[in-house]
Amino acid sequence: MSGDARKTAEGLAYLSGFGNEHSSQAVPGALPEGRNSPQRAPLGLYAEQLSGTAFTEPRADNRRSWLYRIRPSAAHPAFTRAGNGAIRTAPFTQAVPDPNRLRWNPLPEPEAGTDFLAGLWTLGGNGDVAQRTGMAVHLYHATASMERVFSDADGELLIVPEHGGLLLRTEFGLLHAEPGHVALIPRGVRFRVELLDEGARGYVCENYGAPFRLPDLGPIGANGLANVRDFMAPVAAYEDVEGPVEVVNKFCGNLWTATYDHSPLDVVAWHGNHVPYVYDLRRFNVIGTISYDHPDPSIFTVLTSPSDTPGLAGVDFVVFAPRWLVGEDTFRPPYFHRNVMSEYMGLIEGAYDAKTAGPGGFVPGGGSLHNMMSAHGPDRETFDRASAAELKPQRIDDGLAFMFETRWPVTLTPHAARAEHLQQGYDDVWQGLERHFRPLH
Repeated sequence: MSGDARKTAEGLAYLSGFGNEHSSQAVPGALPEGRNSPQRAPLGLYAEQLSGTAFTEPRADNRRSWLYRIRPSAAHPAFTRAGNGAIRTAPFTQAVPDPNRLRWNPLPEPEAGTDFLAGLWTLGGNGDVAQRTGMAVHLYHATASMERVFSDADGELLIVPEHGGLLLRTEFGLLHAEPGHVALIPRGVRFRVELLDEGARGYVCENYGAPFRLPDLGPIGANGLANVRDFMAPVAAYEDVEGPVEVVNKFCGNLWTATYDHSPLDVVAWHGNHVPYVYDLRRFNVIGTISYDHPDPSIFTVLTSPSDTPGLAGVDFVVFAPRWLVGEDTFRPPYFHRNVMSEYMGLIEGAYDAKTAGPGGFVPGGGSLHNMMSAHGPDRETFDRASAAELKPQRIDDGLAFMFETRWPVTLTPHAARAEHLQQGYDDVWQGLERHFRPLH
């Protein structure tokens, strides 16, 4: 929370592009030329490959990076089990999948000294982490910067800040994420989260499956949605720190800890495409109707983790960014719907145009879950207002909402099912939708 951390965060430079073969060195001459693993790496560094996919996956899907570091990752003592806190991992078998529509208020205030890792709270998820399928929905609420280092062998972490800025110190360099941004930490990459404000709160999607990629554009053409150049990867920056550093590793659902005699964030140079990045959601190029009807929300997909069935995602990340509504003779908020996919929605700021805000409503930091085939759509107040609205061009710029959409039901953790901040009476928002049917004869 120091001014130095914010000054560092706001002065960062980046490498532009999603999925690019980037290269970066913090010290001139640290990056080998013409080979990945020379007999003696430059400057007395160690060469090490970090593979985010199997060696033999197709070139277009392959994710790997070469790191040139002060000590190899292998130089560490044994890990021992640590407490998992409120973190849970698939398979989620402690509760029965719930078909009811559910909504939560923001997480309650944590204790002083709670860092990002201690402040992680698992709402639920699906799949099987040992089979590398499925996802988990977490929230976080932190009051202190991390002094330890964390890595997740189970999946990549898509961090969605809602309140408070973050400085992410990773093996590859530094990222600055504010509310309205998302940051992705790839599977296995070590990092530390420093707070830039008095507290920080937000959401995390843990993706056990195939790494997130940009969705295909199909008939949209070559441009639109999230632009490749707007994803920002860090430039190399390293810590040359001698002394005890706690390193926590998440492996098959459990946390393990070891005390290193040095910082593992000691990568002086790197090249590859298995890298962390940050993206500003307000740069999303919204595609929508300029004639009639509301498009399916898939048109708002930022990132997708594909499954073995074409077009059926393990998880999609969808954003409802500022946009114009101009549809003629059209009910403009999202329509009433039953979906084979399951939807967890969160709110970063403002209000969502299909849900009423305010106390007991859909508020920033809160979230809703509509599991597969649960009927949902605009609440009664929104329906009445939108049905009577004058259909002139309308700018939606007072809200930023998102959705984690997944092919399987999201099974809750017991603590999410019993949480004090779980709203009671959520079904009531659809009560009072009157009968308007009038037969002609």
